[in-house]
Amino acid sequence: MGKYQCPCCGCLTLDEKKAWEICPVCFWEDEGGIYDGDKVNDGTVSVPNHMTLAQARENFSRFGACEESMIPKVRKPIDTEVTETYSDLLKTGSEESKMKWMGLNELRESYLKFFESKGHLRIKSFPLVPQNDNSLLLINAGMAPLKPYFTGQDVPPSVRVCDCQKCIRTGDIENVGITARHGTFFEMLGNWSFGEYFKKEAIAWAWEYVTKVLEIPEDRLYVSVYQDDDEAVKIWHEQEGLPMEKIFRMGKEDNFWEAGIDGPCGPCSEIYYDRGEEYGCGKPDCTVGCDCDRYMEFWNLVFTQFERHEDGTYTELKQKNIDTGMGLERIAAMMQNVDSIFDVDTVKAIRDHVCRIAGVEYGKEHKKDVSVRVITDHIRSVTFMASDGILPSNEGRGYVMRRLIRRAVRHGKLLGIDKPFLKDIVKTVVDNSKGEYTELEEKYDYIVKLLATEEQNFNNTIDKGMKLLDEYVAQMKAEGRTVLDGESCFKLSDTHGFPIDLTREILEEKGFSCDEEGYRAAYEKQRETARIARGGSKYMGADDTVFLKMDKTFHTEFTGYDRFEDDSTIAYIATEDDLVENAGCDGNIYYIVSAKTPFYAESGGQVGDKGFITTASGKAQVLDVMKVTAGKFAHKVKIVEGGIAVGQEAHFSVDKKNRRDIMRNHSAAHLLQAALRKVLGDHVHQAGQLVDAERVRFDFSHFEGMTEEQKMKVEALVNTYILKALDVTVKEMPIEEAKQLGAMALFGEKYGSTVRVVTMGEGDETVSIEFCGGTHVENTSHIGLFRIISESSVASGVRRIEAVTGRNVLTLIEQHREQIMEAAAALKVTNPAELVNRCRQVISEIKELEKERDSLQSEIANLRSKSIMDAAADVKGIKVASAMLTNIKADVLRKMADEIKAAHDDIIIVLAGVDGEKANFAVGVGKEALARGAHAGKIAGRVAALTGGKGGGRPDSAMAGVGDRFKIDEALDQTEEIAAEFIK
Repeated sequence: MGKYQCPCCGCLTLDEKKAWEICPVCFWEDEGGIYDGDKVNDGTVSVPNHMTLAQARENFSRFGACEESMIPKVRKPIDTEVTETYSDLLKTGSEESKMKWMGLNELRESYLKFFESKGHLRIKSFPLVPQNDNSLLLINAGMAPLKPYFTGQDVPPSVRVCDCQKCIRTGDIENVGITARHGTFFEMLGNWSFGEYFKKEAIAWAWEYVTKVLEIPEDRLYVSVYQDDDEAVKIWHEQEGLPMEKIFRMGKEDNFWEAGIDGPCGPCSEIYYDRGEEYGCGKPDCTVGCDCDRYMEFWNLVFTQFERHEDGTYTELKQKNIDTGMGLERIAAMMQNVDSIFDVDTVKAIRDHVCRIAGVEYGKEHKKDVSVRVITDHIRSVTFMASDGILPSNEGRGYVMRRLIRRAVRHGKLLGIDKPFLKDIVKTVVDNSKGEYTELEEKYDYIVKLLATEEQNFNNTIDKGMKLLDEYVAQMKAEGRTVLDGESCFKLSDTHGFPIDLTREILEEKGFSCDEEGYRAAYEKQRETARIARGGSKYMGADDTVFLKMDKTFHTEFTGYDRFEDDSTIAYIATEDDLVENAGCDGNIYYIVSAKTPFYAESGGQVGDKGFITTASGKAQVLDVMKVTAGKFAHKVKIVEGGIAVGQEAHFSVDKKNRRDIMRNHSAAHLLQAALRKVLGDHVHQAGQLVDAERVRFDFSHFEGMTEEQKMKVEALVNTYILKALDVTVKEMPIEEAKQLGAMALFGEKYGSTVRVVTMGEGDETVSIEFCGGTHVENTSHIGLFRIISESSVASGVRRIEAVTGRNVLTLIEQHREQIMEAAAALKVTNPAELVNRCRQVISEIKELEKERDSLQSEIANLRSKSIMDAAADVKGIKVASAMLTNIKADVLRKMADEIKAAHDDIIIVLAGVDGEKANFAVGVGKEALARGAHAGKIAGRVAALTGGKGGGRPDSAMAGVGDRFKIDEALDQTEEIAAEFIK
């Protein structure tokens, strides 16, 4: 039996004859069509389950009035199961459709090509990780990564730019899945002008694209403008021909963009699409600006023309800018005539994949639909985040990623998915977006491994966490509480990996809430403890606003790739707070900016150079060098002789020894990555690094600790590359050419059209090709030696190697030699070669002594057991005994309690043991006492609580921790009273 689609209304029906007779929805007939609107209007029409009466009426209103429109244009059998309705018919481009169907990827390309034709430079999306912007965790708007161009901090690559920016917002995460329009990941189309064109062109091109390229009917379009923006009204009306009744003036709240109490701002104009009366609220005054779903804003044109001052006044900007934004998923939903972003073609493909894995049909059950939408949205976000080098963690953007992953996993559980599944959906995400975002395909294997590891880690704890949360809920119900305390929330997070948001969400589903202030207090307490343990740190740079006062067109030329010294003019001097004309020998920190410099500024993980700047009147010691605004290098200095003034000629001299050590370490880092990929696999990518004169700290993607054998292989391989004396060549080339060569790029880094490529070796001997702006040795032999100091975990899926090179390896060898000699002397070995045998001998002797000690402790425990039993009290026919023992380990204490209860059926034994700074309780309950109602776990918890401790265990055997050791005697004194409460 085949399924057919009505060429008039698009509904589906079954027909064994594989031919239409009369459509039960719109009454279209094979022989020419029948219009019977009265039957629909009076409600007598039989409407199939998949098509509501309201939809049938909608179809009549669109097609029923004209018999000609009902003449069949499409008739085809559909052999596979089909669930689409009218909106899917639009994809065929049928004459009934008033909007041409366009896929999301097709829309993106058409937009970018259109603005390229208008002289715009098309730029790729910036990574989701903000570059040099600490105000954001993640890029959350199309304008966000372009802020430096608007503020003058950086020079844009062109005065006209267009892009499609990937964005993530999690402010409404609780609504994701609940509604069909909320999502955390979205793409934002934008065209930008930096002081070039303005309102006239922006409006003209927006209208041309919407009406000529997208061919959206003009009768469905409306615009809004700021109430006082007469210029925009005039352009829309006179230039584009919009009737005045289609132009709506709105207030500041709706149509005026401001970023804060001061700074650039301006009016905006928005374009609206009328979705039809069926989406309206039914009110007589329903129009643009109404809160209902009828009029949908889909493109915002911001005209940045004012500077707002702190006193609330505005002045005209000399350089006026254009900032536009159009949500790609939103315009795609419009063009595809669907009501939800989850029905847009590329997102729907992911949604369908989730449904296949879960074995559910979308649209049948609200709760399941919610979970399907949550997973669909979150897997998009985390796939893009992983491709930009973001890693799951407990802080910052890593926390956002972990939260999304774990929320998706939990909703998978709600759908009955009992195995890791997120990694399987990654391919669908990648396949639907790899055309524009090539990094998705390039990093596919890495993304899959990262998500698989994180999901497995959470799966290992989620069941225990859910069990604990259920226990908390049961306890709250029993006690009549509705709020889970902060300590318990923190335990769920710290021990079982439940983000507080997930705990809150689960509790709310059950009618409870959580003490988030208490949670934050517990979290901050742990952070403070960790901070104290590792020591504090201070930010040592000047405020960015100081450098914004400099000429934004001025930049510093770096000349240090092939020299250590150079001459230039002092262009600017700054303090932490302001620009100054002179810097004196007063102990203060200054920042010197020059036209050119041989000093490398910190970037790409390589630290800034050290050295001196000398003028005719003074000398400054360079402590660090930083890249600041618009390509300027700021030398952080301390004046050591005389004084230095703006405008002076100066000699810049880099500390050669320090720089050469840095170069050795940086080149070694490239060789290290090559060796790691060869030993561990191609999934290895640099995840961060710090290269200074002392060592290289290299973070890389890998999902388990390295074995000693692997570390030895990597170290040997790097030293082999060094001994091969491979030439190191540096070339600038187009980025596409570099990619064709196989050059490795840094995760999440934004590169220009021309890149600097560092190659080590040539031909078949090539071992490393990387994008890199750092300084390097000319030949690998100049590195000298390479030695790994340590390998450790940084975060889930990220490992860290610390290593040294050159003279630092010799220093390390000397340190090790001294340590060996000291160890030999301590063990009274004259020949260090005999040290290993002597260590084995000492270890063997220690083990024998430990055996003797344990044996003696057992004998002492047996003797104590007899004296403890002799002092046992009779409580309701059950013996109750307690005692405190010193210098006894927890396992021996438990063994002692177990032996006593095994030898005496009618005993309740409570022992306290102190071992150095640690103290524990052990409780044992004999068989008869057990039958009489005694419970070791509950007794242990009660006794421990008297000291401020916690614990529990089985009915016959339990352990508990002691809180305050000085309260042990007091607790033991109440043992008989506590035991009596349980004995029946």
